[in-house]
Amino acid sequence: MKLVRFGKAGSEKPGLVDADGHIRDLSSVVPDIGGTALSRQKLRELASIDPASLPKVDAGVRLGPCVGNVGNFIAVGLNFADHAAETGAEIPKEPILFNKARSCIVGPNDDVMIPRGSEKTDWEVELAIVIGESASYVSEADAMSVVAGFCVCNDVSERAYQIERGGQWMKGKGCPTFGPLGPWLVTPDEVGDVQNLGMWLDVNGKRMQNGSTKTMIFDVKHLVSYISQFMRLEPGDVITTGTPPGVGLGMKPPVFLKAGDVMSLGIEKLGEQRQQVVAYSAS
Repeated sequence: MKLVRFGKAGSEKPGLVDADGHIRDLSSVVPDIGGTALSRQKLRELASIDPASLPKVDAGVRLGPCVGNVGNFIAVGLNFADHAAETGAEIPKEPILFNKARSCIVGPNDDVMIPRGSEKTDWEVELAIVIGESASYVSEADAMSVVAGFCVCNDVSERAYQIERGGQWMKGKGCPTFGPLGPWLVTPDEVGDVQNLGMWLDVNGKRMQNGSTKTMIFDVKHLVSYISQFMRLEPGDVITTGTPPGVGLGMKPPVFLKAGDVMSLGIEKLGEQRQQVVAYSAS
């Protein structure tokens, strides 16, 4: 099942994608795609609905972030062996965790804004996990039972803020528009083997990243279990799991985004995003 949120920013409605690719309005069934609507029981109820019984949404409608009212937005650093190699970093012995700001979340095709004065804004296509059940100290064996689904995330990053300004990585990870999510939240039954999905990202039509979730150092089950040892995961929390090689920072010389660039990215079975890069605006 593919779930979406559509409409104007800040007033998105819940929807699902039918077999023909049309969005159907779920407003009469759930208030939003988030929170308790992501529970196992609720997802079973949504899956049992005949999409043809729901109103069809006009084609071309704006897609919002596929999860509403995100609680924790957790990120994992250096979690792809081939990406760690391109940056010259050692393979971490345990997952590297940091936070992205909830306020950076935008729709999959919304503009990405370069922060004021930034010269090192970078791209990262990532697989994101969406939590559907509360979880503390969940085992790896049970980890998938608390996962509502998966989506594409562009973990946009300002490298100078992240690396050169001291403190934690979150400085370069939570700027406005730095967290496009979607287009869809795809339930695990439709994804299949989440550890064997192709991933890609283009800038201005040139392929920059071309990888697979199979090179993740710590897989989905391990990450969910590991993170639940340190915090209580709640429905609607998002965990973005790291990026394959091909980021701008790893190129020789490094290449970074500028206003007017276009990023296109996607993950097998999870859909595609497209973002126009724009200059900083105080509004």
